[in-house]
Amino acid sequence: MEKAEKINVAVVGCGTIANAAHIPSYVKNQNAEILYFCDIIPERAQEAVEKYKCGKAVTDYHEVINDPKIDAISVCTPNNMHAQISIDALNAGKQVLCEKPSARTYAEAVKMQETQAKTGNRLSIGVVNRFNPAVNKIKELIDKGELGEIYHVYVSFRAERSIPGLGGAFTTKAIAGGGVLIDWGVHYLDIVMYCLSDPATKTVSGKGFCKLAKDMREYQYASMWAENTKNLNGTYDVDDFITGFIRTAGSTITLNGAWAQNIGVSETYIDFIGTKAGIRLQYGADFRLYKIEKGALKGITFEYDKWDVFQKEIDSFVGTVKTKQKLPSNIDTVIVTNRMMQALYDSSEQDREIKLD
Repeated sequence: MEKAEKINVAVVGCGTIANAAHIPSYVKNQNAEILYFCDIIPERAQEAVEKYKCGKAVTDYHEVINDPKIDAISVCTPNNMHAQISIDALNAGKQVLCEKPSARTYAEAVKMQETQAKTGNRLSIGVVNRFNPAVNKIKELIDKGELGEIYHVYVSFRAERSIPGLGGAFTTKAIAGGGVLIDWGVHYLDIVMYCLSDPATKTVSGKGFCKLAKDMREYQYASMWAENTKNLNGTYDVDDFITGFIRTAGSTITLNGAWAQNIGVSETYIDFIGTKAGIRLQYGADFRLYKIEKGALKGITFEYDKWDVFQKEIDSFVGTVKTKQKLPSNIDTVIVTNRMMQALYDSSEQDREIKLD
């Protein structure tokens, strides 16, 4: 049998998420070959070449997207470059997988979506939970009516003190677009909207707080993702706590999220509350279904073997590069979460409820 032609890919941005997820997943995929590692810090790109023993190190992403041999790219840069690089790559005829969030703002995400429509090329966003078997089982149960009418969903993404890369790109609004909501909340709200089949958002009310690391040098932390990017002389002007209430055409949604809080318990779960049954999904883990059966209260735990959602995401992306098939993580579906997050931030800044058409 003739061997399948490999997909030539490039990774733009060689920081934490690229090395933790995208690059290893491409390396493990037998149908993909990395031709470029691109980063504005030359040493990062060169380190990737040496570590993974493939590809060429470059600093300008235009060199990557102008190479006709490249079929697809992963955008793993800070959020402020997501839109521009993705748009340029789509216009250059490439298929794109952009890390979450799609962009800093809803307006930027709309431009990305419009470019996909104009070019016919595909833009997927790194909402990896759409490739999680537990999440997909919950969606299946909801679609089959097992939970009855889901009238409310509660979302909690709270940790004790886990602000990532303090003072760097993660905590600088001009770069990231926001804090805990846009970094963690995007995953949780995406799960909710995906499982509920994207009901129209009607009203949004929220409040974000930037409190616990105002004095960055005095901030005490339990853990710190991307600690190598922290800069105590840098900027901290994003939300470390967010709360909100959302009305949709179906369920209502409440949320509480914290990168940092003075409560020493992490609570990372989603409750789907229905008339026939309810589900609590522990984020990144298993879920439990609660219902009444034969006159008795019953709880059923759905357990799954350990899975690598990033590998599943990359494998799915590589498998659709040539066909241009839309994945469940396509910008056309993910953009509803961008709009919701934008409304939460607008509500917080304007101190009022936001009504959406």
